[in-house]
Amino acid sequence: MKRLRLAIGLSAGLMMGATLPACSGRSGETGSAPGKEAMEAASARAGAAPASAQDLEFTAPAGWIAETPSSSMRKAQYRLPRAEGDPEDAEMNVFFFSGEGGAVQDNIDRWISQFQKSDGSPAAGAVSRREVHGIIITIVDVGGIYLSGSGMMTETKAKPNFRMLAAVAETPAGPWFFKLTGPAATIARWESSFQSFIDTIQ
Repeated sequence: MKRLRLAIGLSAGLMMGATLPACSGRSGETGSAPGKEAMEAASARAGAAPASAQDLEFTAPAGWIAETPSSSMRKAQYRLPRAEGDPEDAEMNVFFFSGEGGAVQDNIDRWISQFQKSDGSPAAGAVSRREVHGIIITIVDVGGIYLSGSGMMTETKAKPNFRMLAAVAETPAGPWFFKLTGPAATIARWESSFQSFIDTIQ
């Protein structure tokens, strides 16, 4: 089990889009800098240095492999090993945009729009809400053909039989985003640990 303590209160300079610093630590710690593939990105192995007294904590479940975030906008990034027969591992990314990031529903709609049914029609996602340690969290579960890389200046790749579990945690400093994507069987394998992970947010 790896514990990650990440700063929520960031400076005005960071709010203007400056790159956030990544920190690495010893085994038993997890953390790093934020990201988004044209606004979403990456993964970490350590605890990020706090920038204020207000922090967000969460614990990565056993089996999740912490990686160094591939984007300056990602707070943390994990790889979840694939189920037998699946073409790739799943990826879990954590984002925080320093009080920005858009409305919760806008993000839910955008995530769902990244999927479509086999006939090309829009996919339908299941949305739920719950409170965890006083934080309102909205979760979306959507599957189908994943239009990977859909965003600014990125090539879109259609990945059939994919699934996403994603969440928005509404904190006083702004929303945090948790996005798990991968082949459907792999996501099913890790679904219970994703739910357990969400329950550790505080």
